[in-house]
Amino acid sequence: MSAVDFRDNLLGISWVDSGWVPILNPGNVLDYFSERSNPFYDRTCNNEVVKMQRLTLEHLNQMVGVEYILLHAQEPILYIIRKQQRQSPTQVIPFADYYIIAGVVYQAPDLGTVINSRALSAVHGIQSAFDEAMSYCRYHPSKGYWWHFKDQEEREKAKPKSKKKEEPSSLFQRHRVDTLLLDLRSKFPPTFYQPKPGEKPIPVEVKKEPEPPTETVKQEEREPATKSSAPAPPSKPPPEKRARLQ
Repeated sequence: MSAVDFRDNLLGISWVDSGWVPILNPGNVLDYFSERSNPFYDRTCNNEVVKMQRLTLEHLNQMVGVEYILLHAQEPILYIIRKQQRQSPTQVIPFADYYIIAGVVYQAPDLGTVINSRALSAVHGIQSAFDEAMSYCRYHPSKGYWWHFKDQEEREKAKPKSKKKEEPSSLFQRHRVDTLLLDLRSKFPPTFYQPKPGEKPIPVEVKKEPEPPTETVKQEEREPATKSSAPAPPSKPPPEKRARLQ
């Protein structure tokens, strides 16, 4: 049973004979491929019959059955050998291709194997993504579902905190602040000012407005009082008493 599995899974193995590698050329590459230790070589093929009868490879065109031919050669590193079923001198059915790179023999995968491998790789990647996403999902009856990323929290802690740029004030805010500052300065003028940073502050002379004399203040206070006291309307005389007629 293991021999059958080994033959069926030739895509995952390779073969090389280091003694042939330095002398490989298009003339002897088929002899190299027909070595007994090569697992890709079928000993029931027509090449083995031609080899035992010491015939040339041209006689393969006159035979019927499985054979190996040199399909392409790119000396000194690449050779492609095809396994095919010959039905007539002009009709063949290809079975498999083998490529030899630097003396190492591999079997070329067929289209179905390539599609199957790519599909399995895609499904595996999608399944791994879903499994990883589910590992970050949390649920609580009172909160519901949420995501919890531990790696992201560690990265955020490790990263240096960048200072957030303060947003500039609007035109309305700047004009409003300037108005308030001018109002405060007029009410509370500074007593010291510093010409340059590091220098000693210099006191500011505040000019005091001369106070008006007390007499003028009293007169000003009296004037509105006299103006405010308006003449009272004349009172009506009491009614005259008339004598009663008897």
